[in-house]
Amino acid sequence: MFSNPLAITTSSLGLHPSHTLAEKIQAASTSFSAIEIAYQELEDYALSQNPPISVYDAAQDISQLCSSANLTVLSLNPFKNFEGHNSSLEERLDRARTWLSIAANLKAKYIQVPSQFDKEQSSGDWSRMVTDLQVLSNLAASYSVGIAYEAVAWGIYIDTWEDSLRMVQDVNRENFGLCLDSFHIAARVWGDNTVESGMREDADLALAQSLDRFVDTCPLNKIFYVQLSDGEKFLPPLKPGHQFYQEGFHPALSWSRNMRPLPLEDHLGAYLPVAAIADAWLKRKGWKGVVSIEIFDWRMRDESRRPNENVERAVQSLQKLYSKLEM
Repeated sequence: MFSNPLAITTSSLGLHPSHTLAEKIQAASTSFSAIEIAYQELEDYALSQNPPISVYDAAQDISQLCSSANLTVLSLNPFKNFEGHNSSLEERLDRARTWLSIAANLKAKYIQVPSQFDKEQSSGDWSRMVTDLQVLSNLAASYSVGIAYEAVAWGIYIDTWEDSLRMVQDVNRENFGLCLDSFHIAARVWGDNTVESGMREDADLALAQSLDRFVDTCPLNKIFYVQLSDGEKFLPPLKPGHQFYQEGFHPALSWSRNMRPLPLEDHLGAYLPVAAIADAWLKRKGWKGVVSIEIFDWRMRDESRRPNENVERAVQSLQKLYSKLEM
């Protein structure tokens, strides 16, 4: 019934240490054609072997497991705080070489790069950020890996899809494109987890205008893949004393790491306008490429919520969403 190729992130399949990569891969293979792998989970897999192995060898193991399960690896993520950082470019490129070698061993199509959010150790110089990302893209091309660039809602210089598109256009490399995430769109333009209503004052109008601009101006060939998740309403709002409040954290970052259920799981407090965003992307714009599920739901830290059950939950969510979109 789904008109798009479907992927799922490892975070969406379980967040308890007993939810192993092998179990997640097997579960994902029953309903998805691709998987996104978190770097930390590769490290955990490497350390869990007896004797422990390198992350490079772990990537080869996981690539073979995915291949045996008829899953492709969509991305390795998240490669954070690269562009405009105050550390030396060569140090950052050394880190990139490690990631790209591992991505190549995984046979991953992309590494996912969230927009810069290290305010204390970075520069907002646009030209410098463009140059940094051009160098990264050139390096990635030598590994036959793409860079999926994502504007995160707590980005300090780039936090909207418009700014991330501008960056993609200025970097101007074939292997550098957009990862669009419904959570970051909604949390930046529409939602506010620090107020009782859970919404910005101009939420509906701002979102409608943003989506209209997207449909009118975003080139499909600059999109590499899209991600879907929802957001759970904070009751009470996020303030000091809330279980997920962390001093110095952007409210959207605390939201993202803890209360992102699957699309339209309103019985779990999900309330973001995911259907409106998906309608703009999939129907109005006509995106036919990969749709990936990426959630971070505190409930998945429960050992009893096994990956196969989370796959069933994801499929039910997608069925509900596609039905709502009449696709």
